[in-house]
Amino acid sequence: MIMCYSCFRANDCARQCNNGINKSAVEQSDKIKVYFTWRYHYEKRVLASVLALSSAAMMFAGCGSQTGSSADTAAANNGADAPAASSGEPVTLKVWESVDGPDKWIQQAGEKFTEQNPNIKIEFVNVELGDSTSAIALDGPAGTGPDLFAAPHDKLGELVVGGHILPTANADQVKGQVFGSCSSALTYDGTMYGYPTSAETYALFYNRALISDDQVPKNWDDLYTWGQSFRDENPDKYPIVMDVTSVYYTILFTTGNGNRLFGASGADTSSSYLNTDDAVNGMKMFQKLHDIIPVASADLGTDTADGAFKAGTAAMHITGPWNVASFTEAGIDFGVTTIPSLTNGGNPAASFSETRGMFVSAYSDHPEEAAQFAEFLITDEMQQLRYEITGALPSTNIAVDSEAALGFIAQLDYAFPMPSVPQMTAFWESSGSASCNIWDGADVKTELDALDSAITANN
Repeated sequence: MIMCYSCFRANDCARQCNNGINKSAVEQSDKIKVYFTWRYHYEKRVLASVLALSSAAMMFAGCGSQTGSSADTAAANNGADAPAASSGEPVTLKVWESVDGPDKWIQQAGEKFTEQNPNIKIEFVNVELGDSTSAIALDGPAGTGPDLFAAPHDKLGELVVGGHILPTANADQVKGQVFGSCSSALTYDGTMYGYPTSAETYALFYNRALISDDQVPKNWDDLYTWGQSFRDENPDKYPIVMDVTSVYYTILFTTGNGNRLFGASGADTSSSYLNTDDAVNGMKMFQKLHDIIPVASADLGTDTADGAFKAGTAAMHITGPWNVASFTEAGIDFGVTTIPSLTNGGNPAASFSETRGMFVSAYSDHPEEAAQFAEFLITDEMQQLRYEITGALPSTNIAVDSEAALGFIAQLDYAFPMPSVPQMTAFWESSGSASCNIWDGADVKTELDALDSAITANN
């Protein structure tokens, strides 16, 4: 099972192995080259800093001990952490983002930004969301990386620990502009990093041709009962589908009674909290659904689930806003609502939420201008533009008029941010096989105990 970190689903677009290449030798060679390249750029910057400080000292020595200088006034007005105004010198900012929507947004936003700042040009470079964290670790020190790049918030800990990103400039102002859940998702060890450009979660789609609004089950026990009757009446259709191979979705079954991955704070790495009684009971319900969806995990990934709902052969589907356009184009009359509760009368099951962030590279030669463009991307105008182009939920409180978007916003009230601790890498690497094995009938407790051990092995 290979997990695609770009979309958090198991599919063929995931990065593959090196197919016979001597990986250890390549990695060792890469490390040596990266070290010396980093050392060169580091010493170059240190020398530049020393020269700049020397020049500044000479300037202030010549001016005497005046107080209330224009520089002091500017610092007071802008705030200590405000990005400096552009010097007016020509600057080209390299921005990494994904294709299929985000690329068009960056390009159009870049044109508007350049209209206001003629000396700053925006260069879009396609680096997919799931690849940017590993790519910055190599390209950044080598001096070939971006000034600004997109990454999912669950990679924040890895980026901070690696020293690859800078803290948010104007952090208090940015926090006031965006949803609290988004600013929290980009906060690590008390410091905010990056600029949230969108919020995302998944919810329950339902096909009104197969199930009416008032029939949609409120909890999983009711869904199971309804699904049995539906299968009896429609043996060629499915009551519900979802990607059972990806813990990005199946994590929702572990969240009963407030249980959360890495604890309530998402930062307790002493345990994954995936083998608690609540998690075990929830995953047993997940396994039980195999009775009404008699399909092996190998045949129930993202493509199969999406295809079934798009073809009108599934009454319900758990997926995200990225499918709204394709289901609409397919002519499906669908609604979007919250995910059924794990208990009778309880709140909707908690889904993963993701905040997509734009991060200023610690290796950028133009960090002030990069921060300026990042702040521009979270203005209401640019957030509206992103929503119109991609359909992704905004990170700011702008008006949305889509019934589907309102359904996702309702689910966001019960979603929780994916933890951003470095152990998330082990979580993604280990969890897919556990989800598949449980769906196919393996002992739930045994699988979850093994998963917890794999995630916490390197603590």
